[in-house]
Amino acid sequence: MTTSVPGPIAVIDHYNLLERLEPAGPGELFRARDTKKGRTVAIRLLPFDFVDIAGRRAFIDSARGLSALSHPNVTTLFDVGQHNGRIFVVFEYLKGQSLRQEMGGRPMNVRRALELGIQMADAIANAHACGYAHCGLSPDSVVITAKGHAKIPALALASRDGFAAADTAELHDYVAPEEARGLPSDERSDIYSVGAVMYETLTGKRPMHRGAAAPSATNPHVPPELDEVVLRAVAPNPDNRYQSAAAFAAQLRSVDALLDARGTLSDDEEHDEASSNNVTRVILTATAILLGAGALAWWFLR
Repeated sequence: MTTSVPGPIAVIDHYNLLERLEPAGPGELFRARDTKKGRTVAIRLLPFDFVDIAGRRAFIDSARGLSALSHPNVTTLFDVGQHNGRIFVVFEYLKGQSLRQEMGGRPMNVRRALELGIQMADAIANAHACGYAHCGLSPDSVVITAKGHAKIPALALASRDGFAAADTAELHDYVAPEEARGLPSDERSDIYSVGAVMYETLTGKRPMHRGAAAPSATNPHVPPELDEVVLRAVAPNPDNRYQSAAAFAAQLRSVDALLDARGTLSDDEEHDEASSNNVTRVILTATAILLGAGALAWWFLR
């Protein structure tokens, strides 16, 4: 008896679309098979009006330039083309979950949030070095791979020569205040976005554009050194932020090294240690009471 293999949903160029995925971004997202390379890929089919006809060629050329980005925390882009009047983008297929899913609606472990923050800041620094900026980051767009690494979507990056991101209305809480007001943005706007995402991983809340409270006000596990770095990243005035993503990443690494040197435990380990200390205190107290009672009994017997 032979088992029939389901055919593709559709075919785009030499890609067989196999499964529709949750898009978390513009257009439609599919898991697909690259019949030339023999590999599984992800394909995003963008809306018709994502780019007007006049700017379509420039968009495709700029998007293809994203293949120059080679960083472990940026999704690899393989191909860009057109199909029935719509632009499609082909990039690596990742098994994992979104950062928001890992967060689970609550503050993350501080050391884990710091680890992911370093990875995101590194990825943005690499993008800036290659001439790309304006990353539409949010906990929904950052993918956490099966091995626990953060991956920033390459398509969200935009070149300075007109590769504009799609509608950012849903990203309003993560874009910099100047972007939200329609003012010119630059690399410091990306630093705000990374800081805003990191702020939420530490607190479960999004920073306010007019100025945010220290993360430790919500999460007492956050050390003051990390408070200072994150608050500077989400400063309402871009002049008060880090002036480069590389400097931001370096400061995050300094905090990580400081916590290592200090021997700071993770949130869960601190909780376990506190519980262990409580149990130890109870045992010692009970032992002291029993010894005291025994001594008193011996005195009466004498």
